[in-house]
Amino acid sequence: MNDKADINLAGQFDGSRVVITGGLGFVGSNLARTLADAGAVVTAVDSLVPEYGGNSFNLDGYEDRIGVNISDVRDPHSMRHLIHGQDYLFNLAGQTSHMDSMRDPFTDLEINCTSQLSILETCRQCNPDIRIVFASTRQLYGRPEYLPVDEKHPLRPADVNGINKLAGEHYHLLYHRVYNLATTVLRLTNTIGPRMRVCDARQTFVGLWLRLALENQPFEVWGGEQLRDFTYVDDCVSALLLDATEDAALGEVFNVGGCAPVTLRDLADLIVSVNGYGSYVTRQFPKSRAKIDIGDFYSNATFIKERLGFQHSTSLERALALTLAYYRAHLPKYADPEAPE
Repeated sequence: MNDKADINLAGQFDGSRVVITGGLGFVGSNLARTLADAGAVVTAVDSLVPEYGGNSFNLDGYEDRIGVNISDVRDPHSMRHLIHGQDYLFNLAGQTSHMDSMRDPFTDLEINCTSQLSILETCRQCNPDIRIVFASTRQLYGRPEYLPVDEKHPLRPADVNGINKLAGEHYHLLYHRVYNLATTVLRLTNTIGPRMRVCDARQTFVGLWLRLALENQPFEVWGGEQLRDFTYVDDCVSALLLDATEDAALGEVFNVGGCAPVTLRDLADLIVSVNGYGSYVTRQFPKSRAKIDIGDFYSNATFIKERLGFQHSTSLERALALTLAYYRAHLPKYADPEAPE
């Protein structure tokens, strides 16, 4: 964790009431565990729809310290009950698959757009003093015009998911400007770490690569020369906490980019090296994905560093080592998300 985030944890979250949508998912569960350790009263809200990444095991060891409510952000009645009386809302629930958004655009619209407006209306009407952090995505930028991509880059989403996330983001910013809700936005880039989805590539292709490497099965690298940057989940959590506690974040949008960019081929080599075994094959980029592929992408995170004092602290190699170690111990809990507990 970043030092500044640790200071804010001690002063800001002890005894506070926090609700996290998507709280049984990858980022949400890591955030929930950190906040519980800081003395917050945490409620994790999750629909546990199998395709969306929620996993009850993500709160293993914290069952008595974190409240869990199995609800869907599309249900305005449950959200009204859950948001009432809370100090912080970390709004992390969402449909993250780009391909699923193209196959089923209306479900993506409901979750990533319509529900966001409903949540904000609920906050405005029943808890206007709540502090809201919205987790957005680098996918809004589309194919980059220049690198690294900063917050001033044109927004041209390449798929339905990006368009709906962009609308959800703008709703949060609008409600800050018009209704003075305390909202702020983080655009996350390729977050990896323990508790990420590894059964398939719906959340990120890296999770699938890691699982196959651990199972000593070859994974596929499409293309291989594309550049990407990656953020370890603990650094992402630090950014979320800073965003929630610093008044300088209100009404702003911040990139949370990661370490120095690497090619996908170099990433694959590093996974095999850190894991100690494994292999991969290079394939041509599938035609079905080519139309929504954005090519090279890595973020400029200068703004969040200058405005909030945020710093990344985890190298890509260490991030992979920590993640592989976690799944080496717990892979059966994640390999099949529909398996009974």
